Amino acid sequence: MKLKNKWNKVEQYYVLVSSGTKYHKYNITILEVLNMTQMNRLNFFFATLMAVFLSMSFFAGQAVASSKSKAKAEAKVEAPAPASVDKVVFQVSEADPKNWNLALNNAKNVRQELGAKAELEIVVYGPGISMLKIDSPVASRIDEALASGVKVVACENTMKGQKLTKDDMLPTIGYVPAGVVELMKKQREGYAYIRP
Repeated sequence: MKLKNKWNKVEQYYVLVSSGTKYHKYNITILEVLNMTQMNRLNFFFATLMAVFLSMSFFAGQAVASSKSKAKAEAKVEAPAPASVDKVVFQVSEADPKNWNLALNNAKNVRQELGAKAELEIVVYGPGISMLKIDSPVASRIDEALASGVKVVACENTMKGQKLTKDDMLPTIGYVPAGVVELMKKQREGYAYIRP
């Protein structure tokens, strides 16, 4: 064990010793440690052991904090979100031509305001299904909406209940198994829900 450095001075160590509620800092040399009584050497040993333990726990805490901050930084580096697309789903469940014209006007206004990129869908079920039949008084308006990119879908459950087939319906509309479930799916996908 080296006792002196290149300047011939005895190496100094600092020891923190607890005495109840206070801590005392002592300068101590290796020679003094060798000359200590057995009890003092034990105190010195435990103080040194505690210092090593505390420094290890400090550096371990720093490593954990560093790894957490790295994980947060890596989590923040994500692919940029795609450009937001406006999406609207309209519910039409009434057979009144006035309500249908209102829904079709709403869809037309949204299309004019938001442009062709907006996704618009009209979901039809219940008594509203009758307005999707070939002889519908709003058939020409529905065709205009379809031509502008608005999807119009009929509920097949309602069609079965009313004993309607696809041959009874306007040829350009779409179909979904259940109108209410379609509305639920669209809302989950971020569509704004409108019931005129």
